Amino acid sequence: MIKYFLLIFFLFFSSVSYSDDYSLTKVTKLDEPWGSTFISNDEIIVTEKDGKIKVVNIDSKNTFEVKHNLNFLNVGQGGLLDIIYQDNYLWVSYSEDRGNGKTSTSIAKASLNKKELKFKNIFQANPPIDSGYHFGSRLAIKGKYLYASAGERGLGMIAQDPTKHPGSIIRIHTDGSIPKDNPKFEGKSDWLPEIYQIGVRNPQGLTLSPYDEKIYLSNHGARGGDWFGEAKKGENYGWKILGWGGKNYSGSKIGPKWKPGFTKAIQYWVPSIAASAITIYKGEEFSEWNGHALITSLKDKSLRKLIFNDLSNVKEEIIFKNKIGRIRDIQVHPDNGKIYFLVERALWLMEKN
Repeated sequence: MIKYFLLIFFLFFSSVSYSDDYSLTKVTKLDEPWGSTFISNDEIIVTEKDGKIKVVNIDSKNTFEVKHNLNFLNVGQGGLLDIIYQDNYLWVSYSEDRGNGKTSTSIAKASLNKKELKFKNIFQANPPIDSGYHFGSRLAIKGKYLYASAGERGLGMIAQDPTKHPGSIIRIHTDGSIPKDNPKFEGKSDWLPEIYQIGVRNPQGLTLSPYDEKIYLSNHGARGGDWFGEAKKGENYGWKILGWGGKNYSGSKIGPKWKPGFTKAIQYWVPSIAASAITIYKGEEFSEWNGHALITSLKDKSLRKLIFNDLSNVKEEIIFKNKIGRIRDIQVHPDNGKIYFLVERALWLMEKN
């Protein structure tokens, strides 16, 4: 009997989880990490929601904090959010303190300095709003363009108002300047100049595919209606005219799953899985997954794989579920293709056995 309980204790509390062909290993403890990006082959930089930025050496497991000057407000779902690295620069999205309890999903840029980061704002989602809900927010870089997702802050139909940023996909240059081929300058004169697409709710996944050079996103619905789809210039995903198959938390209906005139997602989840970060996998470790979308989730605590090269026959597989907790972010190692996850209190590694 004692041996039985010791076995159960080991299986439940072990920091290593196994399947037939891969293992999951806890790298280090963190405190509500939100976003991550590799800055070298052995270092990953992480934001924590409460305001800390940390560098983790994935080989030695050593972690240290980096000072920064971001004017953030840790309120509700807000705080420090996504972070992305390229060419010795960092971009971060965060809930900026705009005074009187109001915040915005903002983006700042800094040169990489592992002692102190001096960020400068390059975008603010206006108007600032007194809400702790639905900031988004992920970042993706495609050439000279920076894409960002801005949540609708719990205000629903604001996502249908292109004179306001919340509830939209943003496209700016990496220096913060506005592209001259954004929708505003190509027939959408009433749109704010930074807006690329409207009608999203709480998009917590955004990524560039290294295969077709398209930007893909995931969106966190209400009671049902999570989805994965493509960011399409000048289009509208329909929130809150459309409910994407979900309902309000009160149980009342929102609207149809989809109707003509709106962007149609590639995959929907009803009931909600609480879709979070995504990536289009490219790497050696799981080379059989190359070109497939990996979708992480919070409530469902799962990693899902989508084969979506044939949009009329999208195939979904649950890789694992209930093994490491609520998954907030996913990163693929730039050299070996091993996969790293942020969960509520830790950084985890997934690799082949």
